[in-house]
Amino acid sequence: MPMPNMMTADSPARSRTPWWFRVGGQLLEPWVRIRREPAEPTSLLQAGTPVCYVIERDGFSDMQILERACREAGLPSPMQPLAGTRRRRSVFALAHRDGRLLGRNRHRSPNEPLGQLTRALEADPERDIQIVPVSIYVGRAPTRESGWFSVLFSENWVVVGRFRRLLALLLNGRDTVVQFSAPVSMRAVLNEGGDVRPERFARKIARVLRTHFRRIRAAVIGPDLSHKRTVVDAVLNAEPVRAAIAATAAKEKISQAKAWRRAQKIMLEIAADYSHPVVRSASLLLSNFWNKLYDGITMHHFDKARAAAPGHEVIYVPSHRSHADYLLMSYQLHMSGVVVPHIAAGVNLNLPVIGPILRRGGAFFLRRTFKGNALYSVIFNEYVAQLIDRGVPMEYFIEGGRSRTGRLLAPRAGMLVMTVRAFLRAPRRPVLFQPVYIGYEKLMEGKSYAGELSGKPKEKESLLGLLKGLKVLRQRYGHVALNFGEPIELNPLLDAISPDWRKSVDDPETKPEWINGVVDKLAEQIHININRAADVNPINLLALALLSTPKHAMAENDLLAQLELMKALLEELPYSDRITLTSLAPAAIIAYGEQMGWIRRIAHPLGDVLTADDEQAVLLSYFRNNVLHLVATAAWVSCCFLNNRRMTRNSILRLGKIIYPFIQGELFLPWDEDGFAAQLQATIDFFVRRGLLETTSDGRVLERGPGQDDAAFQLKTIARSLIQAFERYYIAIAALAKHGPHAISAAELEKACTLAAQRLSLLNELSAPEFFDKALFRGFIQKLRERRVVWTDDDGKLDYNSALEDMVRDARVILAREMRHSILKITGGDDKESPRAAAVPNDPVAPPAAPDISPTDIGAELHERHVESEQQEHAADATDKR
Repeated sequence: MPMPNMMTADSPARSRTPWWFRVGGQLLEPWVRIRREPAEPTSLLQAGTPVCYVIERDGFSDMQILERACREAGLPSPMQPLAGTRRRRSVFALAHRDGRLLGRNRHRSPNEPLGQLTRALEADPERDIQIVPVSIYVGRAPTRESGWFSVLFSENWVVVGRFRRLLALLLNGRDTVVQFSAPVSMRAVLNEGGDVRPERFARKIARVLRTHFRRIRAAVIGPDLSHKRTVVDAVLNAEPVRAAIAATAAKEKISQAKAWRRAQKIMLEIAADYSHPVVRSASLLLSNFWNKLYDGITMHHFDKARAAAPGHEVIYVPSHRSHADYLLMSYQLHMSGVVVPHIAAGVNLNLPVIGPILRRGGAFFLRRTFKGNALYSVIFNEYVAQLIDRGVPMEYFIEGGRSRTGRLLAPRAGMLVMTVRAFLRAPRRPVLFQPVYIGYEKLMEGKSYAGELSGKPKEKESLLGLLKGLKVLRQRYGHVALNFGEPIELNPLLDAISPDWRKSVDDPETKPEWINGVVDKLAEQIHININRAADVNPINLLALALLSTPKHAMAENDLLAQLELMKALLEELPYSDRITLTSLAPAAIIAYGEQMGWIRRIAHPLGDVLTADDEQAVLLSYFRNNVLHLVATAAWVSCCFLNNRRMTRNSILRLGKIIYPFIQGELFLPWDEDGFAAQLQATIDFFVRRGLLETTSDGRVLERGPGQDDAAFQLKTIARSLIQAFERYYIAIAALAKHGPHAISAAELEKACTLAAQRLSLLNELSAPEFFDKALFRGFIQKLRERRVVWTDDDGKLDYNSALEDMVRDARVILAREMRHSILKITGGDDKESPRAAAVPNDPVAPPAAPDISPTDIGAELHERHVESEQQEHAADATDKR
């Protein structure tokens, strides 16, 4: 059905436009290139209803741009009369200029055109008019080809004069954005208003439109923060900060003025000094920088993130793997038409020259610890609250620091607590957390990470170190992917944990008892959603395959088959709908790995071998760990067949449920225990379809092929991607059993495990530095305590019952004998007899209440599985028990 008022460039309606307007359009056309959002705005309009456009600011150039954008999109012309009214144009502006060429801007009320439209609707109850707000931005994001001078005339919050607007068009007109919003039915709004007088109704509509344009402008170019000084003054004048200043003066016996100056100094150390020109200038620099460094930067699911953001206070929470993370995020958001967020950065980055630039790009700085400085803590909390209250998008890394292992680090909840409390203080705008997975193919900091995990001290950031680091520009770092995960809204989370949370708004100074539960759940869900948006690149797949072999080498045919299997697994059993997978075929993946220098080819008459040298293997472990969570279920099923030819399906599922809480805590997996069991079932069925496992006894018993066949080799390769996690678990429980109950604290056990893992790594030439990462041991010990496998006595020492020792003995179901003996030799444990002996019945400390799956269940299940395995293996050929 044709749209009313639709017209072409040569239609009579267009010919009614003044000659000087048409001439101006012809003069302006070569200087302006328009990008419409959405690209096809006709889909927004309701057929058969007259259209009236409303723009934010009046001006000859804005009218020309609107008219051309409508013409190119096939929309009704704004220059034609509005049907059913006395208006000669189908457009009006919220703000008008006066008639003087160089005069100041003054705002005329838009009530007059709105009043005309309202009276026209009252005169004819059957008529309707759709109001279409149109936002016009000239030079919002200068491109790499733009000059430095053009940055000064790009779009901002200042209402500029005619001469400045002309310069902006000449310099930045080729980057003009025209954003059409969804139309508003005036008839529907008028009916909702009841008997409101036309004048009052017009004022109400104008107010709504101004709010709409402010929100759109804030989303596109950022909120109007005015000057840094206004934020500083607002924080220092806030009641909590004034009270903290008074308390500091009284406690340290100094004058109020001196305490205030100290607070001001702290505030100036923290606060960002956001500058639109600096952000646009930095985008020009970074365009060249990224082109020298990377082969491409891609974003996935950004359209979903953009659609969810309007009306929310957006908090970006990316994974943290490199110093490039925040630059990449800010650059990509800016180039995609979204305001750059304020970023929480460590004060160690507040370096000479670099610090002021980062500050003007939106960085605000925080110290590593707030302990012992109550004034600093109050000021920083108030600053975060001010940002949220002003609608400023923020970005911070809840891991606290960059991951040195490639895994997500255990979350640190400091910034989350501040965000939640700031929202509770003034819950005007709902908060939305946007997880982002950042995936690399090579890291600038890779070698330093490996050195730090091996015991070398972390190098302190300095300007000299930064200059030395410029040598990274000589290398290429492949592609980078920014995957936007499922957003998390704070309000539903609060409703689920504490339905009466709104009562806490009445007393913002009180910390609700339930807030820790909310923050813990929020932090866990952020990590889960980051992992659910992982990007699987060619280097991830090569690392998964090659690092699962003893010498990090594979025959080319075997590597091709393994890569094909891994891609099929990820495609047929998708971890989530936001996972992205390389489109390269296995042969192309190998060629790409050679090109990037990760692997090298060794020619041989019987077939080429692909290998990763020792140093490269250590660095590749980082990229394997990025995506280890995606193959966790496949790795567990495969681990069950490392030392067993046959297992029942039920045994795999039962053991999987028992081990799952520990794997889940380490890899931030998304399922509950039943969901994990369902994923295991699907994985088993996949292996059966692929011929890696066979079923007998009506599908109840599963069997792999003999140790030397290809299917067994592929299973072992998958299993070894996760086997080191179980070896670490075994180190922890063996070390605890060796010391006995009431003999060692959690911190002492963590240290003992780290030393044992380091020694085991040296003896077995393990290439994964995270094998002896103390943070992973700390997480496992904490999970043991949460599951009541171990507990702390009155003296702060760890206690346990005999079930833990059963776990030590029965780990032979999964771990090879040689590895178990090596671990027990290093830890001093005994593979046959428990050092606890008969102490358990007389233990004066009773264990806490057991969870749904008790430690006794673990031991009994493992023992049952071991007996079942031995019975089955007696019937198998001894040479196949590998």
